[in-house]
Amino acid sequence: MRWKCICSYDGTDFEGWQSQPSGNTIQDILEKRLGFIFECPIRVHGSGRTDAGVHANRQVFHFDGDWKYGAEKLILAFKSNIPKTIRVFSAEEVENSFHARFSAVRKRYVYNFLEGEASPFDYRYVFSLGRRRLDVEKMNEVAEVFLGEHDFSNFGAMHGDNSGENTRKTMVEMCFVRNGRRITFITEGSGYLYKMVRIMAGCFAQIGLGRLSSDVVADALRGGSQNFRKECLPACGLFLDDVSY
Repeated sequence: MRWKCICSYDGTDFEGWQSQPSGNTIQDILEKRLGFIFECPIRVHGSGRTDAGVHANRQVFHFDGDWKYGAEKLILAFKSNIPKTIRVFSAEEVENSFHARFSAVRKRYVYNFLEGEASPFDYRYVFSLGRRRLDVEKMNEVAEVFLGEHDFSNFGAMHGDNSGENTRKTMVEMCFVRNGRRITFITEGSGYLYKMVRIMAGCFAQIGLGRLSSDVVADALRGGSQNFRKECLPACGLFLDDVSY
């Protein structure tokens, strides 16, 4: 039996999604709990590998295991002996052809900026700009250039696991929404390179602060790199928001 599950988590205290020798990752914790439930090793496959400190509203994963008690009791079984900062809230039996990563057609991320200082209850989930202010209108103008299919080589970081990855991705949504002092960067596309959302967020922040011209960004999107310098923003503001199949 193959199970598709959806979970959310606060990534602050974890070393990302992917299993690490320390055991302090989302995958490690879920696999440990499943091993207890099924009394045998269970391998979890996620839709993507969020980095250390990155959060998720809807991370999808699947695993194989014979479970005869229904989805609701499986969700209840997940609630014991895992940190309260991780919650599995959906489970359903699916066809064996389903794969959390390879069956995904789009992913949606959000990155939160805050103008001013973050409160003690908010600092884990936003990138604080202090006294700086962003020109959201200008950022949205440039964001339109990113829509469609492009080679995002200049907006990704090198990583051993993705060195051979196709760098051409298709973006279907790219915009900034202001709600008072909070500005949310929303992006949805066919896929993302390593640290790509945080690098794009850094790029747009420089545009919004008047430190980077739209011409330089457009040139970088066409493959040029002159006068373009990557800036990867902190993980705290980033959420995997949804995965579409």
